[in-house]
Amino acid sequence: MAPIIIVVLFVAVLLIIFWRSVRIVPHSMEDVVERFGKFHRTLSSGFNIVVPGVDQVRERIDRRVQVVSFPPQSAITEDNLAVEVDSAVYIRVVDAYRATYEVANFIQAVEQLTLATLRNVIGGMNLEGTLTSRDQINRELKSVLDEATRDWGIEISRIELKGIEPPSSVQEAMEMQMRADREKRAQLLSAEGEKQAAVLRAEGERSSSVLRAKGSAEAQMLTAKADADAQTLRARGEADAIHMVFKALHTSRVDPDVLAYQYLQKLPEIAKGDANKVWIVPAEMGQALQGVSSAFERIQNEVVKIPT
Repeated sequence: MAPIIIVVLFVAVLLIIFWRSVRIVPHSMEDVVERFGKFHRTLSSGFNIVVPGVDQVRERIDRRVQVVSFPPQSAITEDNLAVEVDSAVYIRVVDAYRATYEVANFIQAVEQLTLATLRNVIGGMNLEGTLTSRDQINRELKSVLDEATRDWGIEISRIELKGIEPPSSVQEAMEMQMRADREKRAQLLSAEGEKQAAVLRAEGERSSSVLRAKGSAEAQMLTAKADADAQTLRARGEADAIHMVFKALHTSRVDPDVLAYQYLQKLPEIAKGDANKVWIVPAEMGQALQGVSSAFERIQNEVVKIPT
């Protein structure tokens, strides 16, 4: 019975020793191992063997990117205005040995260094520059922190300013200025719109006037051309009529007695009209009457000479 108990105890001791010798490190983690209180080695992720009672894990280091965020801090700008700055720093451990032995608490160290550097950078800028130059502030912070944390085995991945809050009085003044600027831009846009509308109206009126003038000129030209054509046609008609009359006269050989008779027939038509209050007898009327009477005498004599 006793040998069995001794064997069981021996096996149990071996299992305990084996269990204490095995060290499983998760992914993206590293264990800093000390032997007799002095740094021995760094265990990477996976299965590792240590000497129980001799080797001791000092600290487990997370190699992933960590976010160091702290409450908003007050900073004074170059123009003596207090602003509340809320920032976040993204860090990653690149050397587990230095992160363990070169600094007591690298998270707290990064936080305090960030606050001090942030106050220094903002102190060299005015309020307007602080509010509009976040990228510049981030670059300056990262440059200073990279130089300081290099000996700690820390890498600064990124720095973000989450918010910069000026005093309430300054915020009210800025809002008033922004409203004034917006109103000014609105007035300028309205004036520019009215100017363009006036220019367009003037151009439209000018184009309309030009078109009306062109239309009137073309209408006058067409009217004048129509009148000229009409006068030409009338003149041609009158010329043709006169030519036909003269031709008929020459063909029929009309004597002066017939012409005198036709002249007397046209005189009543000349005297017609309500506006003719005074009628002047033409000087040729006596000659026409004389010719008519002579013509009647010749006709009468000819009738008498005819035998009955």
